Amino acid sequence: MRPRSILESALYVTDLVAAEAFYEDVLGLERLAKVEGRHIFFRCGDGVLLLFNGEATQVPPPPDARLPVPPHGTSGQGHLCFAAPGDEIDRWRDFLTERGIAIEADFSWPQGGRSIYFRDPSGNSLEFAQPRIWGIE
Repeated sequence: MRPRSILESALYVTDLVAAEAFYEDVLGLERLAKVEGRHIFFRCGDGVLLLFNGEATQVPPPPDARLPVPPHGTSGQGHLCFAAPGDEIDRWRDFLTERGIAIEADFSWPQGGRSIYFRDPSGNSLEFAQPRIWGIE
């Protein structure tokens, strides 16, 4: 047995309002769910990006919770990479730069493929990369 894909990925943010504006208005992701002060979920391709207030997710659910998700909060900056074809990476670079978002790195990997790195409002490291950096064509 082996997992077939990653269904959801999580990042922990310090300001849900700023995160919502960034991921929805700048990156154009579709919001799926929101609980004030706790989380915002976005559709991204075939997967889902979960943005959590880390402190809120450290609280265990009540015994009678309809969805007894165990505590899983963390703190600190995380990393997430979005897949993008090579010709789209230049467009993302220009788009982000026009919005005042600094590109921290832009390079080609030795095994092929290119990446650009930038930060969300909580300091999480985000990347757009060609899937070929992992041998995925």
